[in-house]
Amino acid sequence: MELKIIGSSSAGNSYILENNNEALLIELGVNFKLIKQALNFNIKKVAGCLVTHSHKDHCCAVADAMKAGLYVYSTADEFGAMGVEFSHRGVCITKNKSFRVGGFKVLPFDVKHDTPDPVGFLINHPDCGNVLFLTDTYYTPYTFRGLNNIIIECNYSQEIIDQKVREGASPEFLRNRVLKSHMHLATCKDVLKANDLKAVNNIVLIHLSDSNSDSAEFQNEIEKVTGKTVHVADAGVIIPFNKTPF
Repeated sequence: MELKIIGSSSAGNSYILENNNEALLIELGVNFKLIKQALNFNIKKVAGCLVTHSHKDHCCAVADAMKAGLYVYSTADEFGAMGVEFSHRGVCITKNKSFRVGGFKVLPFDVKHDTPDPVGFLINHPDCGNVLFLTDTYYTPYTFRGLNNIIIECNYSQEIIDQKVREGASPEFLRNRVLKSHMHLATCKDVLKANDLKAVNNIVLIHLSDSNSDSAEFQNEIEKVTGKTVHVADAGVIIPFNKTPF
C-alpha cells in the first residue's frame, strides 16, 4: 500500500491510499484534474471517496467525482452543506457505524470543527492495517487500538499564531477561529502520546498552516515525542504505507 499526497494545505486537501488493485480517495479538496493525474487516469481503480466535512478545501471536487462515476461517502448534514445536487453516488454515513468500500473497512467518528457534522476516519485494510485519519479538529476525546499508520493534522504553533496577532500580521478573530477548529502542535503531541504507538510505522502530519507552522520544527518535535518515522505531507509525496515495516 502507498499513501499519495495530492494536496495538504488550506488551498486544498486530497490523499490516496492505493495498492496494485484498488484505491481509496480521502478528501476531494483539489481540482479533479489533479486527482485524475495522481491516479494515472485510472478512475476505475477507485473503490470510493471519503470526505470529512463541507469546507471547500476538502470537498470542492465532490460534484466532479460523482459525475465521473465515483461514490462519495460523508454525513448527510455535510452533504447538505456542500450544496451538491442529490445523487445516488452520494452515500450518507453515520458516526460510529462502520461500512466497507472495496477492501477497506471504515469507521467514521466525531470530531470538533465548525461545520454541521464532521468526522474523522479509522480505516482498515489487510495491506496497511489500521490507519487513523484525523483532521480539522481542535482535539479528540478518543484513543485507538492497534494503529499501524497515522495521518493527523498538525496545523499551527500557538507561539507563532500569538506572535502574528501581537505584531498585527493576523487578526485576533482569525486566531480565535483557528483555536476552535484546528489542531495545534501541542494537542497533536498529546493525542499521539495518549495512543499505543508500538505497532505504528508512519506518522504523517497534514494540513499545516501556510503562515502559522514550521514544518521542520513540527517534524522534529513529533519524532522526539513518539520515536517514530514522521513525514510532513507535501503535494507529490508518496509514502510506503504497509501494515508492517517490510
